[in-house]
Amino acid sequence: MSRTVSSWILSSARNSIVLQGRGRLYSICIPNRHNIKWKLVFSRTPLYPAGSCSLDSIFSLQRAFRHTSTEEEQLSFQLSPSQINDILRAGELSHKILALNGKNASSVLRFESNQLASNSPIEDRRSAATCLQTKGMMFGVFDGHAGSACAQAVSERLLHYIAVSLMSRQTLEEIELAVECMKPILPILQWHKHPNDVEYRGITPQYFENLRVYWQHLLDLDAELGFSLEEAMTCAFKRLDSDISLEVQAPQENELMRNIALQVAFSGATACVAHVDGVHLHVANTGDCRAVLGVHEKDGMWSALPLTRDHNAFDEFEIRRLKREHPRSEEKTLFVNDRLLGILMPSRAFGDVQLKWSKELQHSVLENSCDVEALNIYQYVPPNYHTPPYLTAEPEVTYHKLRGKDKFLVIASDGLWEMLSNEKVVKLVGEHLTELSVQKPHLAFQKPVNLGYMHSLLLQRKTRGIASLDQNIATHLIRHAIGSNEYGEVDQEKLAAMLTLPEDLVRMYRDDITITVVYFNSETIENYYRNNE
Repeated sequence: MSRTVSSWILSSARNSIVLQGRGRLYSICIPNRHNIKWKLVFSRTPLYPAGSCSLDSIFSLQRAFRHTSTEEEQLSFQLSPSQINDILRAGELSHKILALNGKNASSVLRFESNQLASNSPIEDRRSAATCLQTKGMMFGVFDGHAGSACAQAVSERLLHYIAVSLMSRQTLEEIELAVECMKPILPILQWHKHPNDVEYRGITPQYFENLRVYWQHLLDLDAELGFSLEEAMTCAFKRLDSDISLEVQAPQENELMRNIALQVAFSGATACVAHVDGVHLHVANTGDCRAVLGVHEKDGMWSALPLTRDHNAFDEFEIRRLKREHPRSEEKTLFVNDRLLGILMPSRAFGDVQLKWSKELQHSVLENSCDVEALNIYQYVPPNYHTPPYLTAEPEVTYHKLRGKDKFLVIASDGLWEMLSNEKVVKLVGEHLTELSVQKPHLAFQKPVNLGYMHSLLLQRKTRGIASLDQNIATHLIRHAIGSNEYGEVDQEKLAAMLTLPEDLVRMYRDDITITVVYFNSETIENYYRNNE
Protein backbone atom coordinates (compact mmCIF):
# COMPACT_ATOMS: atom_id res chain seq x y z
CA MET A 1 0.00 0.00 0.00
CA SER A 2 1.28 3.41 -0.83
CA ARG A 3 2.67 5.64 1.90
CA THR A 4 -0.23 8.06 1.32
CA VAL A 5 -2.87 5.41 1.92
CA SER A 6 -0.95 3.98 4.89
CA SER A 7 -0.75 7.41 6.45
CA TRP A 8 -4.46 7.93 5.91
CA ILE A 9 -5.26 4.66 7.71
CA LEU A 10 -3.22 5.64 10.76
CA SER A 11 -4.52 9.19 10.76
CA SER A 12 -8.12 8.02 10.61
CA ALA A 13 -7.52 5.72 13.56
CA ARG A 14 -5.65 8.20 15.75
CA ASN A 15 -7.90 11.18 15.12
CA SER A 16 -11.35 9.61 14.80
CA ILE A 17 -13.96 10.86 17.25
CA VAL A 18 -16.46 8.07 16.68
CA LEU A 19 -15.28 4.49 16.42
CA GLN A 20 -18.16 2.23 15.45
CA GLY A 21 -17.63 -1.43 16.23
CA ARG A 22 -18.38 -3.74 13.35
CA GLY A 23 -19.83 -7.21 13.69
CA ARG A 24 -21.16 -8.30 17.01
CA LEU A 25 -18.86 -6.65 19.53
CA TYR A 26 -20.75 -5.37 22.51
CA SER A 27 -20.73 -1.60 22.14
CA ILE A 28 -22.17 0.96 24.46
CA CYS A 29 -22.52 4.66 23.70
CA ILE A 30 -20.79 6.46 26.58
CA PRO A 31 -21.39 10.25 26.88
CA ASN A 32 -18.38 12.47 27.42
CA ARG A 33 -18.27 16.20 28.14
CA HIS A 34 -16.66 16.93 24.78
CA ASN A 35 -17.61 14.06 22.47
CA ILE A 36 -19.10 10.59 22.21
CA LYS A 37 -16.94 7.53 21.88
CA TRP A 38 -17.85 3.89 21.41
CA LYS A 39 -16.54 1.56 24.02
CA LEU A 40 -15.67 -1.77 22.43
CA VAL A 41 -15.68 -4.72 24.77
CA PHE A 42 -13.88 -7.87 23.69
CA SER A 43 -11.48 -10.44 25.05
CA ARG A 44 -7.75 -9.80 24.87
CA THR A 45 -6.72 -12.38 27.45
CA PRO A 46 -6.44 -16.16 27.16
CA LEU A 47 -9.63 -18.06 27.83
CA TYR A 48 -7.97 -20.54 30.15
CA PRO A 49 -5.05 -20.52 32.55
CA ALA A 50 -1.48 -21.20 31.47
CA GLY A 51 -0.90 -24.77 30.43
CA SER A 52 -4.23 -25.29 28.68
CA CYS A 53 -4.78 -25.27 24.92
CA SER A 54 -4.86 -22.04 22.97
CA LEU A 55 -5.45 -20.93 19.39
CA ASP A 56 -2.23 -18.92 19.51
CA SER A 57 -0.36 -21.82 17.89
CA ILE A 58 -2.52 -21.49 14.78
CA PHE A 59 -2.34 -17.75 14.41
CA SER A 60 1.13 -16.98 15.77
CA LEU A 61 2.35 -16.52 12.20
CA GLN A 62 -0.49 -14.11 11.42
CA ARG A 63 0.22 -12.09 14.56
CA ALA A 64 3.98 -12.03 13.99
CA PHE A 65 3.58 -9.45 11.23
CA ARG A 66 0.96 -7.32 13.00
CA HIS A 67 1.77 -4.22 14.97
CA THR A 68 0.52 -4.09 18.54
CA SER A 69 -0.63 -0.48 18.51
CA THR A 70 -1.16 2.55 16.29
CA GLU A 71 0.98 4.48 18.81
CA GLU A 72 4.16 2.82 17.53
CA GLU A 73 6.51 5.39 16.06
CA GLN A 74 7.41 3.44 12.93
CA LEU A 75 4.82 1.26 11.25
CA SER A 76 5.56 -0.79 8.15
CA PHE A 77 2.87 -2.31 5.95
CA GLN A 78 5.33 -4.19 3.76
CA LEU A 79 5.14 -7.96 3.26
CA SER A 80 6.64 -10.08 0.54
CA PRO A 81 4.31 -12.25 -1.59
CA SER A 82 5.64 -15.37 0.16
CA GLN A 83 4.97 -13.85 3.59
CA ILE A 84 1.43 -12.95 2.52
CA ASN A 85 0.85 -16.51 1.35
CA ASP A 86 2.26 -17.98 4.58
CA ILE A 87 -0.13 -15.86 6.65
CA LEU A 88 -3.19 -16.54 4.52
CA ARG A 89 -2.58 -20.29 4.32
CA ALA A 90 -1.76 -20.93 7.99
CA GLY A 91 -5.28 -22.13 8.86
CA GLU A 92 -6.04 -24.13 5.72
CA LEU A 93 -7.95 -27.40 6.01
CA SER A 94 -8.76 -29.66 3.04
CA HIS A 95 -10.44 -33.05 3.15
CA LYS A 96 -11.42 -35.38 0.30
CA ILE A 97 -14.12 -37.96 0.92
CA LEU A 98 -12.73 -41.44 0.38
CA ALA A 99 -14.29 -43.66 -2.26
CA LEU A 100 -16.11 -46.81 -1.18
CA ASN A 101 -15.63 -49.98 -3.29
CA GLY A 102 -14.15 -47.92 -6.08
CA LYS A 103 -17.07 -45.50 -6.11
CA ASN A 104 -17.73 -42.34 -4.16
CA ALA A 105 -21.16 -42.99 -2.73
CA SER A 106 -21.25 -39.71 -0.84
CA SER A 107 -22.80 -36.63 -2.38
CA VAL A 108 -19.94 -34.64 -0.79
CA LEU A 109 -16.83 -34.79 -2.92
CA ARG A 110 -14.55 -32.73 -0.67
CA PHE A 111 -14.49 -29.63 1.49
CA GLU A 112 -11.97 -26.85 2.03
CA SER A 113 -11.79 -24.41 4.92
CA ASN A 114 -9.69 -21.58 6.31
CA GLN A 115 -9.68 -18.84 8.95
CA LEU A 116 -8.11 -15.40 9.29
CA ALA A 117 -8.02 -13.73 12.70
CA SER A 118 -8.86 -10.12 13.40
CA ASN A 119 -9.49 -10.41 17.13
CA SER A 120 -6.62 -11.58 19.29
CA PRO A 121 -7.26 -14.40 19.96
CA ILE A 122 -9.68 -15.26 17.15
CA GLU A 123 -13.31 -15.67 18.26
CA ASP A 124 -14.55 -17.76 15.31
CA ARG A 125 -14.67 -21.55 15.33
CA ARG A 126 -15.46 -24.26 12.75
CA SER A 127 -16.45 -27.92 12.82
CA ALA A 128 -16.80 -30.73 10.31
CA ALA A 129 -17.75 -34.33 11.01
CA THR A 130 -19.33 -37.46 9.60
CA CYS A 131 -22.29 -38.78 11.59
CA LEU A 132 -21.39 -42.45 11.93
CA GLN A 133 -24.94 -43.59 12.68
CA THR A 134 -26.74 -41.76 9.87
CA LYS A 135 -23.75 -41.47 7.45
CA GLY A 136 -24.64 -37.82 6.88
CA MET A 137 -21.96 -35.12 7.00
CA MET A 138 -22.18 -31.95 9.08
CA PHE A 139 -20.34 -28.65 8.66
CA GLY A 140 -20.53 -25.74 11.09
CA VAL A 141 -19.24 -22.18 11.36
CA PHE A 142 -19.51 -20.40 14.71
CA ASP A 143 -18.95 -16.68 15.20
CA GLY A 144 -18.18 -15.73 18.78
CA HIS A 145 -18.49 -12.34 20.44
CA ALA A 146 -17.32 -10.96 23.78
CA GLY A 147 -14.68 -13.68 23.71
CA SER A 148 -14.30 -17.11 22.18
CA ALA A 149 -15.61 -19.26 25.04
CA CYS A 150 -19.17 -19.76 23.80
CA ALA A 151 -18.12 -20.37 20.19
CA GLN A 152 -15.59 -22.94 21.39
CA ALA A 153 -18.16 -24.82 23.48
CA VAL A 154 -20.78 -24.79 20.73
CA SER A 155 -18.28 -25.98 18.11
CA GLU A 156 -17.38 -28.94 20.33
CA ARG A 157 -20.88 -29.90 21.38
CA LEU A 158 -23.58 -28.93 18.88
CA LEU A 159 -22.84 -31.61 16.28
CA HIS A 160 -23.05 -34.26 19.00
CA TYR A 161 -26.47 -32.97 20.04
CA ILE A 162 -27.69 -33.08 16.44
CA ALA A 163 -26.31 -36.60 15.92
CA VAL A 164 -27.99 -37.88 19.09
CA SER A 165 -31.27 -36.25 18.03
CA LEU A 166 -31.15 -38.24 14.77
CA MET A 167 -30.51 -41.64 16.36
CA SER A 168 -33.12 -44.36 16.48
CA ARG A 169 -34.54 -45.42 19.79
CA GLN A 170 -32.73 -48.76 19.52
CA THR A 171 -29.36 -47.05 19.03
CA LEU A 172 -29.94 -44.73 21.99
CA GLU A 173 -30.88 -47.71 24.16
CA GLU A 174 -27.70 -49.55 23.13
CA ILE A 175 -25.56 -46.52 23.99
CA GLU A 176 -27.27 -46.03 27.35
CA LEU A 177 -26.85 -49.70 28.23
CA ALA A 178 -23.16 -49.54 27.36
CA VAL A 179 -22.66 -46.52 29.64
CA GLU A 180 -24.53 -48.21 32.49
CA CYS A 181 -22.34 -51.30 32.12
CA MET A 182 -19.20 -49.16 31.82
CA LYS A 183 -18.48 -50.55 28.35
CA PRO A 184 -17.25 -48.63 25.29
CA ILE A 185 -20.07 -46.87 23.50
CA LEU A 186 -20.75 -46.78 19.79
CA PRO A 187 -18.83 -43.94 18.15
CA ILE A 188 -21.05 -40.99 17.29
CA LEU A 189 -18.95 -38.68 15.12
CA GLN A 190 -15.84 -38.90 13.00
CA TRP A 191 -14.27 -35.45 13.23
CA HIS A 192 -12.40 -33.79 10.36
CA LYS A 193 -10.17 -31.22 12.07
CA HIS A 194 -7.24 -28.97 11.41
CA PRO A 195 -4.27 -30.37 13.38
CA ASN A 196 -4.18 -27.22 15.49
CA ASP A 197 -7.91 -26.74 16.05
CA VAL A 198 -8.26 -26.17 19.76
CA GLU A 199 -9.95 -28.75 21.97
CA TYR A 200 -10.38 -28.44 25.73
CA ARG A 201 -10.16 -32.04 26.79
CA GLY A 202 -10.42 -31.18 30.48
CA ILE A 203 -14.14 -30.38 30.28
CA THR A 204 -15.19 -33.20 27.96
CA PRO A 205 -16.50 -35.47 30.79
CA GLN A 206 -18.98 -32.83 31.97
CA TYR A 207 -20.15 -32.19 28.42
CA PHE A 208 -20.61 -35.93 27.93
CA GLU A 209 -22.69 -36.25 31.09
CA ASN A 210 -25.04 -33.50 29.95
CA LEU A 211 -25.26 -35.08 26.49
CA ARG A 212 -26.24 -38.32 28.22
CA VAL A 213 -28.98 -36.53 30.15
CA TYR A 214 -30.25 -35.29 26.79
CA TRP A 215 -30.46 -38.73 25.19
CA GLN A 216 -32.11 -40.06 28.35
CA HIS A 217 -34.70 -37.32 27.88
CA LEU A 218 -35.22 -38.47 24.28
CA LEU A 219 -35.73 -42.04 25.50
CA ASP A 220 -38.28 -40.82 28.05
CA LEU A 221 -40.33 -39.28 25.24
CA ASP A 222 -41.35 -42.82 24.29
CA ALA A 223 -41.60 -41.97 20.61
CA GLU A 224 -40.75 -44.71 18.12
CA LEU A 225 -40.60 -42.64 14.95
CA GLY A 226 -38.03 -40.14 16.18
CA PHE A 227 -37.42 -36.61 14.93
CA SER A 228 -37.40 -35.34 11.41
CA LEU A 229 -34.11 -33.70 10.49
CA GLU A 230 -35.59 -30.24 10.89
CA GLU A 231 -36.97 -31.14 14.33
CA ALA A 232 -33.66 -32.75 15.33
CA MET A 233 -31.60 -29.68 14.45
CA THR A 234 -34.03 -27.30 16.13
CA CYS A 235 -34.21 -29.40 19.28
CA ALA A 236 -30.42 -29.77 19.41
CA PHE A 237 -29.81 -26.01 19.12
CA LYS A 238 -32.34 -25.17 21.84
CA ARG A 239 -31.25 -27.96 24.19
CA LEU A 240 -27.56 -27.04 24.01
CA ASP A 241 -28.34 -23.39 24.72
CA SER A 242 -30.46 -24.46 27.67
CA ASP A 243 -27.62 -26.64 28.99
CA ILE A 244 -25.17 -23.74 28.69
CA SER A 245 -27.53 -21.64 30.80
CA LEU A 246 -28.11 -24.35 33.42
CA GLU A 247 -24.46 -25.38 33.76
CA VAL A 248 -23.43 -21.96 35.03
CA GLN A 249 -26.20 -22.05 37.64
CA ALA A 250 -25.27 -25.52 38.93
CA PRO A 251 -22.53 -26.21 41.51
CA GLN A 252 -19.20 -27.02 39.86
CA GLU A 253 -16.47 -29.44 40.91
CA ASN A 254 -13.72 -26.83 40.97
CA GLU A 255 -12.95 -23.19 40.25
CA LEU A 256 -11.69 -23.90 36.72
CA MET A 257 -14.97 -25.56 35.74
CA ARG A 258 -16.87 -22.69 37.30
CA ASN A 259 -14.86 -20.10 35.38
CA ILE A 260 -15.32 -21.92 32.09
CA ALA A 261 -19.08 -22.18 32.59
CA LEU A 262 -19.24 -18.46 33.38
CA GLN A 263 -17.24 -17.47 30.33
CA VAL A 264 -19.29 -19.70 28.02
CA ALA A 265 -22.64 -18.40 29.30
CA PHE A 266 -21.72 -14.71 29.41
CA SER A 267 -20.09 -14.64 25.98
CA GLY A 268 -22.06 -15.53 22.87
CA ALA A 269 -21.94 -17.19 19.47
CA THR A 270 -23.96 -17.35 16.29
CA ALA A 271 -24.02 -20.65 14.41
CA CYS A 272 -24.69 -22.03 10.95
CA VAL A 273 -24.70 -25.81 10.49
CA ALA A 274 -25.32 -27.81 7.31
CA HIS A 275 -26.27 -31.49 7.24
CA VAL A 276 -25.78 -33.33 3.93
CA ASP A 277 -27.20 -36.82 3.40
CA GLY A 278 -27.45 -37.92 -0.22
CA VAL A 279 -29.45 -35.30 -2.08
CA HIS A 280 -30.94 -33.94 1.16
CA LEU A 281 -29.39 -30.72 2.41
CA HIS A 282 -30.58 -29.08 5.64
CA VAL A 283 -29.11 -25.82 6.97
CA ALA A 284 -29.83 -24.58 10.49
CA ASN A 285 -28.92 -20.98 11.23
CA THR A 286 -28.95 -18.86 14.36
CA GLY A 287 -27.61 -15.33 13.92
CA ASP A 288 -25.74 -13.77 11.02
CA CYS A 289 -23.42 -16.44 9.69
CA ARG A 290 -24.58 -17.36 6.22
CA ALA A 291 -24.88 -20.34 3.84
CA VAL A 292 -25.04 -19.81 0.08
CA LEU A 293 -25.39 -22.45 -2.63
CA GLY A 294 -23.40 -22.15 -5.87
CA VAL A 295 -25.52 -23.14 -8.89
CA HIS A 296 -24.09 -23.71 -12.39
CA GLU A 297 -26.85 -22.76 -14.81
CA LYS A 298 -27.39 -24.25 -18.28
CA ASP A 299 -26.05 -21.11 -19.95
CA GLY A 300 -22.73 -21.57 -18.14
CA MET A 301 -23.34 -18.72 -15.69
CA TRP A 302 -23.09 -19.04 -11.92
CA SER A 303 -25.95 -18.02 -9.63
CA ALA A 304 -26.16 -17.72 -5.84
CA LEU A 305 -28.99 -19.33 -3.88
CA PRO A 306 -29.03 -18.13 -0.23
CA LEU A 307 -30.15 -20.80 2.22
CA THR A 308 -30.19 -18.58 5.31
CA ARG A 309 -31.19 -15.05 6.25
CA ASP A 310 -29.32 -12.85 8.67
CA HIS A 311 -31.01 -12.53 12.05
CA ASN A 312 -30.45 -8.90 12.95
CA ALA A 313 -32.06 -5.45 13.06
CA PHE A 314 -31.99 -5.18 9.27
CA ASP A 315 -34.33 -8.15 8.82
CA GLU A 316 -38.04 -7.27 8.84
CA PHE A 317 -39.06 -10.78 9.94
CA GLU A 318 -36.85 -10.54 13.02
CA ILE A 319 -38.15 -7.09 13.89
CA ARG A 320 -41.75 -8.31 13.69
CA ARG A 321 -40.94 -11.46 15.67
CA LEU A 322 -39.42 -9.53 18.55
CA LYS A 323 -42.26 -7.02 18.56
CA ARG A 324 -44.74 -9.90 18.87
CA GLU A 325 -42.82 -11.33 21.82
CA HIS A 326 -42.64 -8.11 23.85
CA PRO A 327 -45.08 -5.41 24.97
CA ARG A 328 -45.97 -2.60 22.61
CA SER A 329 -44.43 -0.16 25.08
CA GLU A 330 -40.98 -1.57 24.16
CA GLU A 331 -41.28 -1.26 20.39
CA LYS A 332 -38.97 1.75 20.19
CA THR A 333 -36.32 0.32 22.52
CA LEU A 334 -35.99 -3.23 21.15
CA PHE A 335 -33.53 -2.04 18.52
CA VAL A 336 -31.35 1.00 19.17
CA ASN A 337 -28.67 2.04 16.67
CA ASP A 338 -29.44 -1.14 14.71
CA ARG A 339 -28.57 -3.36 17.66
CA LEU A 340 -30.72 -5.45 19.95
CA LEU A 341 -31.34 -3.22 22.99
CA GLY A 342 -28.48 -1.09 21.64
CA ILE A 343 -26.05 -3.89 22.58
CA LEU A 344 -25.89 -6.80 20.16
CA MET A 345 -25.91 -6.96 16.37
CA PRO A 346 -27.46 -10.45 15.90
CA SER A 347 -30.96 -11.09 17.24
CA ARG A 348 -30.33 -14.81 17.77
CA ALA A 349 -27.33 -16.40 19.46
CA PHE A 350 -26.11 -19.04 21.90
CA GLY A 351 -25.06 -17.88 25.35
CA ASP A 352 -25.41 -14.15 26.06
CA VAL A 353 -27.38 -14.92 29.22
CA GLN A 354 -27.28 -11.23 30.16
CA LEU A 355 -29.92 -10.78 27.43
CA LYS A 356 -31.92 -13.86 28.46
CA TRP A 357 -31.95 -13.97 32.26
CA SER A 358 -33.75 -11.73 34.70
CA LYS A 359 -31.69 -9.07 36.45
CA GLU A 360 -32.14 -10.95 39.71
CA LEU A 361 -30.77 -14.21 38.32
CA GLN A 362 -27.76 -12.48 36.80
CA HIS A 363 -26.97 -10.82 40.12
CA SER A 364 -27.43 -14.08 42.02
CA VAL A 365 -25.04 -16.03 39.76
CA LEU A 366 -22.35 -13.37 39.63
CA GLU A 367 -22.36 -12.13 43.24
CA ASN A 368 -20.65 -15.26 44.58
CA SER A 369 -18.35 -15.71 41.59
CA CYS A 370 -14.64 -15.08 41.49
CA ASP A 371 -13.19 -12.02 39.79
CA VAL A 372 -15.50 -11.53 36.80
CA GLU A 373 -13.29 -8.72 35.51
CA ALA A 374 -10.34 -11.10 35.28
CA LEU A 375 -12.57 -13.48 33.33
CA ASN A 376 -13.52 -10.71 30.88
CA ILE A 377 -17.19 -11.05 31.75
CA TYR A 378 -18.94 -7.89 30.71
CA GLN A 379 -21.61 -6.71 33.16
CA TYR A 380 -24.05 -4.25 31.71
CA VAL A 381 -27.84 -4.10 31.98
CA PRO A 382 -29.49 -1.97 29.27
CA PRO A 383 -31.76 0.82 30.51
CA ASN A 384 -34.84 -0.74 28.86
CA TYR A 385 -34.39 -4.30 30.09
CA HIS A 386 -37.94 -5.18 31.20
CA THR A 387 -39.22 -8.48 29.73
CA PRO A 388 -36.41 -10.97 29.10
CA PRO A 389 -35.53 -13.11 27.26
CA TYR A 390 -34.75 -10.84 24.31
CA LEU A 391 -32.48 -13.36 22.63
CA THR A 392 -33.03 -16.94 21.43
CA ALA A 393 -30.82 -19.69 20.01
CA GLU A 394 -33.71 -21.28 18.11
CA PRO A 395 -32.55 -21.75 14.50
CA GLU A 396 -34.30 -21.39 11.20
CA VAL A 397 -33.93 -24.64 9.26
CA THR A 398 -33.96 -24.64 5.47
CA TYR A 399 -34.32 -27.76 3.34
CA HIS A 400 -32.98 -28.02 -0.21
CA LYS A 401 -33.00 -31.09 -2.45
CA LEU A 402 -29.69 -31.12 -4.30
CA ARG A 403 -29.68 -31.09 -8.10
CA GLY A 404 -26.92 -31.85 -10.57
CA LYS A 405 -26.36 -28.15 -11.13
CA ASP A 406 -25.79 -27.48 -7.42
CA LYS A 407 -21.99 -27.56 -7.29
CA PHE A 408 -20.94 -26.21 -3.90
CA LEU A 409 -22.05 -24.71 -0.59
CA VAL A 410 -20.28 -21.79 1.11
CA ILE A 411 -20.73 -21.41 4.88
CA ALA A 412 -18.99 -18.42 6.43
CA SER A 413 -19.01 -16.02 9.34
CA ASP A 414 -20.15 -12.51 8.59
CA GLY A 415 -16.55 -11.32 8.35
CA LEU A 416 -16.68 -12.59 4.75
CA TRP A 417 -20.15 -11.31 3.88
CA GLU A 418 -19.30 -7.79 5.11
CA MET A 419 -16.64 -7.71 2.39
CA LEU A 420 -18.17 -9.70 -0.47
CA SER A 421 -21.73 -10.21 -1.74
CA ASN A 422 -23.30 -13.64 -2.20
CA GLU A 423 -22.98 -13.28 -5.95
CA LYS A 424 -19.32 -12.27 -5.82
CA VAL A 425 -18.44 -15.19 -3.55
CA VAL A 426 -20.18 -17.70 -5.82
CA LYS A 427 -18.54 -16.19 -8.89
CA LEU A 428 -15.08 -16.44 -7.32
CA VAL A 429 -15.61 -20.07 -6.32
CA GLY A 430 -17.14 -20.95 -9.69
CA GLU A 431 -14.31 -19.35 -11.67
CA HIS A 432 -11.76 -21.05 -9.41
CA LEU A 433 -13.47 -24.40 -9.97
CA THR A 434 -13.51 -23.85 -13.73
CA GLU A 435 -9.83 -22.89 -13.85
CA LEU A 436 -8.82 -25.97 -11.88
CA SER A 437 -10.78 -28.22 -14.27
CA VAL A 438 -9.15 -26.50 -17.26
CA GLN A 439 -5.75 -27.01 -15.68
CA LYS A 440 -6.01 -30.82 -15.49
CA PRO A 441 -6.08 -31.76 -19.20
CA HIS A 442 -2.89 -29.79 -19.87
CA LEU A 443 -1.03 -31.90 -17.33
CA ALA A 444 -2.04 -35.20 -18.97
CA PHE A 445 0.33 -34.96 -21.90
CA GLN A 446 1.78 -37.89 -23.82
CA LYS A 447 5.38 -39.00 -23.66
CA PRO A 448 7.95 -38.28 -24.95
CA VAL A 449 7.71 -34.57 -24.22
CA ASN A 450 10.12 -32.06 -25.73
CA LEU A 451 11.26 -28.90 -23.95
CA GLY A 452 9.44 -26.65 -26.41
CA TYR A 453 6.10 -28.26 -25.59
CA MET A 454 6.73 -27.98 -21.84
CA HIS A 455 7.66 -24.31 -22.24
CA SER A 456 4.43 -23.70 -24.16
CA LEU A 457 2.36 -25.31 -21.38
CA LEU A 458 4.01 -23.17 -18.72
CA LEU A 459 3.35 -20.01 -20.70
CA GLN A 460 -0.33 -20.94 -21.07
CA ARG A 461 -0.66 -21.54 -17.35
CA LYS A 462 1.04 -18.24 -16.54
CA THR A 463 -1.28 -16.40 -18.94
CA ARG A 464 -4.35 -17.81 -17.22
CA GLY A 465 -2.90 -17.09 -13.77
CA ILE A 466 -3.17 -20.72 -12.71
CA ALA A 467 0.41 -20.90 -11.49
CA SER A 468 -0.38 -18.46 -8.66
CA LEU A 469 -3.88 -19.79 -7.93
CA ASP A 470 -4.66 -20.73 -4.32
CA GLN A 471 -5.36 -24.42 -4.18
CA ASN A 472 -7.63 -23.92 -1.17
CA ILE A 473 -10.74 -21.98 -2.25
CA ALA A 474 -11.33 -20.56 1.25
CA THR A 475 -7.89 -18.94 1.07
CA HIS A 476 -8.78 -17.55 -2.35
CA LEU A 477 -11.94 -15.98 -0.91
CA ILE A 478 -10.10 -14.44 2.05
CA ARG A 479 -7.48 -13.00 -0.29
CA HIS A 480 -10.19 -11.29 -2.36
CA ALA A 481 -12.25 -10.24 0.68
CA ILE A 482 -9.48 -8.18 2.26
CA GLY A 483 -7.34 -7.37 -0.74
CA SER A 484 -9.68 -6.43 -3.58
CA ASN A 485 -9.60 -2.90 -4.96
CA GLU A 486 -12.46 -0.95 -6.55
CA TYR A 487 -12.01 -2.94 -9.76
CA GLY A 488 -12.41 -6.30 -8.02
CA GLU A 489 -8.73 -7.15 -8.47
CA VAL A 490 -6.40 -8.16 -5.63
CA ASP A 491 -4.09 -5.27 -4.74
CA GLN A 492 -0.92 -6.71 -3.16
CA GLU A 493 -0.16 -3.49 -1.29
CA LYS A 494 -3.65 -3.30 0.18
CA LEU A 495 -3.48 -6.99 1.08
CA ALA A 496 -0.19 -6.46 2.92
CA ALA A 497 -1.60 -3.48 4.81
CA MET A 498 -4.73 -5.36 5.86
CA LEU A 499 -2.58 -8.19 7.24
CA THR A 500 -0.26 -5.90 9.21
CA LEU A 501 -2.80 -3.49 10.72
CA PRO A 502 -2.16 -2.86 14.43
CA GLU A 503 -4.26 -4.85 16.88
CA ASP A 504 -6.02 -1.72 18.14
CA LEU A 505 -7.01 -0.78 14.59
CA VAL A 506 -7.69 -3.96 12.65
CA ARG A 507 -11.31 -4.39 13.89
CA MET A 508 -12.22 -1.10 12.24
CA TYR A 509 -11.42 -2.64 8.87
CA ARG A 510 -12.21 -6.35 9.08
CA ASP A 511 -13.67 -9.02 11.34
CA ASP A 512 -12.56 -12.59 11.99
CA ILE A 513 -13.23 -14.59 8.83
CA THR A 514 -14.03 -18.29 8.78
CA ILE A 515 -15.05 -20.10 5.59
CA THR A 516 -15.94 -23.68 4.71
CA VAL A 517 -16.71 -24.60 1.10
CA VAL A 518 -18.36 -27.98 0.47
CA TYR A 519 -18.10 -29.39 -3.06
CA PHE A 520 -20.84 -31.77 -4.19
CA ASN A 521 -20.41 -34.92 -6.27
CA SER A 522 -22.60 -34.23 -9.30
CA GLU A 523 -22.31 -37.82 -10.54
CA THR A 524 -23.68 -39.23 -7.28
CA ILE A 525 -26.52 -36.71 -7.26
CA GLU A 526 -27.47 -37.39 -10.89
CA ASN A 527 -27.33 -41.16 -10.28
CA TYR A 528 -29.87 -40.71 -7.51
CA TYR A 529 -32.36 -39.16 -9.92
CA ARG A 530 -31.65 -41.76 -12.62
CA ASN A 531 -32.26 -44.58 -10.15
CA ASN A 532 -35.40 -43.02 -8.71
CA GLU A 533 -37.21 -41.92 -11.86
